[in-house]
Amino acid sequence: MIKKLTFLLFGLAFCGILSASDAGAPSDLIVTVSKSVVLDHNTQIKRISISNGDIAEAVAVSSKEVLLNGKSQGDTTLMLWDAAGTRSAYEVHVLPNEAQIEAVKAELSKEVGTAASLTVEGKNVFLRGTVSDEIIADRALSIASTLGKVVNLLRVSVGPGDPQILLKVRFANISRSATQQLGFNLFTGDQKGVSNVTTGQFGNNPTGVTSSQGSQVNFTDLLNIFYFRPDLNIAAVIKALEAKSILEILAEPNLLTVSGRPASFLAGGEYPFPTIQGGAAGVGQVTVQFKEFGIRLGFLPSITPRGTIRMTVTPEVSSLDYANALVVNGSTVPGLATRRVQTEVELENGQSFVIAGLLNNQTQEQLNKIPGLANIPLLGKLFESRSLSKSNTELLVMVTPELVRPIPAGVAGPEIQKPLPFLKDSSSSAPRTPGAAVTGPVSPLVKVDSLPIEVIKNAEQPANIGTGAPQNANPPLQAPPISSPLLQGNAPPSNPPGNPNH
Repeated sequence: MIKKLTFLLFGLAFCGILSASDAGAPSDLIVTVSKSVVLDHNTQIKRISISNGDIAEAVAVSSKEVLLNGKSQGDTTLMLWDAAGTRSAYEVHVLPNEAQIEAVKAELSKEVGTAASLTVEGKNVFLRGTVSDEIIADRALSIASTLGKVVNLLRVSVGPGDPQILLKVRFANISRSATQQLGFNLFTGDQKGVSNVTTGQFGNNPTGVTSSQGSQVNFTDLLNIFYFRPDLNIAAVIKALEAKSILEILAEPNLLTVSGRPASFLAGGEYPFPTIQGGAAGVGQVTVQFKEFGIRLGFLPSITPRGTIRMTVTPEVSSLDYANALVVNGSTVPGLATRRVQTEVELENGQSFVIAGLLNNQTQEQLNKIPGLANIPLLGKLFESRSLSKSNTELLVMVTPELVRPIPAGVAGPEIQKPLPFLKDSSSSAPRTPGAAVTGPVSPLVKVDSLPIEVIKNAEQPANIGTGAPQNANPPLQAPPISSPLLQGNAPPSNPPGNPNH
């Protein structure tokens, strides 16, 4: 009897579970983004669950009322449990807010014009049209992103090309030096001995040997004035020299690049530089690297909205300095005397600016004298020597940017003036690849009015040319934002040509 009753209760419970889970098809609820609806339930609500809280939000406001807030476009499921454990399912459809869409479209038309348009399909926002440059494309994308995920189908009109900038740089390095040396050595010798008086600054002391046959004196340096009186056995050597020198270095490198792209120039050479590398068991190995020296110039220009040319310029003048050289394994490694300037200037087309004017004046004086004797009035000057060295160095760097255009096709380029002919029987022109008459016609370059925004952005990435940078290369310059017709003062057309769906 107990077994039958237990089986009957289990069957009733199983039927109750089926009826609770098989409550019927879910009902549909429709709500708009940024709007709310109230769901009335017949019984008291015990639990609430919504599958995606980013699409809609469910809040219990009373025991039989649920407030649904639309957050973003999409579909989700709402589950309700009453006190008896019965479940109720609702399919919640969050529709876009037409008022918000119209407001975004109006803002897009106000900022970009009729060149760009957007449509909302499901959860996605499709942005279409043809705009004049990337700045307008980015602005349209930012406006459309307020509605959700944007599929950017914009196209950008292909302009005539970025402006090309020629930078003229003039290096002027003038070095003047003057030296003055004055010294006096007094020497006497006879059969009884040899003596001399010197400050030791110029030349070495004379050496003498006295014997029964006479005295012998050896001079290692007679300086530049020598006088000897055999009858008095007195000799004098004098150092009195003046020297002047002048050195002038002038260079005028020219660099050509487009706006927003770096360019560099080097006129010089490379010298071997030994470097110690870590080896096994702490034993260093010497390897040879080559470092550049000479006249180097780094240049990074950009066109500003003010119609000027802003540029980062890094001029450098370096030369080998053997005065600070090192000897490694019998080889002389020179030092490097470098003058470098890194600055940022802004000029108009054709203006010039002196970005570096370095004056370096040095005076070095060396005085040697014999204590006591050098303090005798008037005669004390004979017991001292003086060396005076003066140097004056001037470095001037002047830059002039200019907007230039290439030489048109078919126009002869500049000719190189040849002072002497090379060979009488040689051809007057250099060999070149045969023209279209021999090789056949060349396919014309394809020109398009607009390109997808992805293609434009990928084309602006600079390519890595070469396998590596020089050992002493300057740090790479950061490219400024690419200029556009909008920044140059050319307002975009209200309705640019081209089919947005092209």
